[in-house]
Amino acid sequence: MEHDISIVQQAIAGDKEAFEQLLILEEEKLFYTALSYVGQKEDALDAIQEAACKAYLSVGQLKQPEFFSTWLFRILIHECYRLLKKGQKMIPYEERELLNRLQQEENVVVNPIDLSEAIKQLNHSQQMAIILFYYYDLPMKDISEVMEKPVSTIKTYLHRGKKQLKRELERSVTFNEKVI
Repeated sequence: MEHDISIVQQAIAGDKEAFEQLLILEEEKLFYTALSYVGQKEDALDAIQEAACKAYLSVGQLKQPEFFSTWLFRILIHECYRLLKKGQKMIPYEERELLNRLQQEENVVVNPIDLSEAIKQLNHSQQMAIILFYYYDLPMKDISEVMEKPVSTIKTYLHRGKKQLKRELERSVTFNEKVI
């Protein structure tokens, strides 16, 4: 989103209200971006809160005000990755309970995979590129700035990600036709 450069410059100069105004303008996109990464509302809100705090503390270091939005989303995405890594270290069930749940799931008829589940199966780079390109209509140049990768790499992520999504969705449909 293009912001009024004067508001961004005020935020860089330390104006709390200007920074808050910028966050309010981005709040919906921030929420849906975080939600698409972490998958749960509470985790998304945590990621946004941490990203906003980190952005506020370092906004004075932003050198190019026209890239405020890109800079903010980069902080948010890094925060989402940090939360995901932190979550992988947690073991939610005892071993016996987990085995019981797995045995129960084997008896359930599998439903076709939906697009959001298929996207979650992509690697993080492909996932990020697909979400930013298709969900948020960001141009490849902006995506390359957010991800700190060349445009050609973003094109590769998109190509491979779409190919894998197609495979996963087709496999899900084929598998479920056999089950039914």
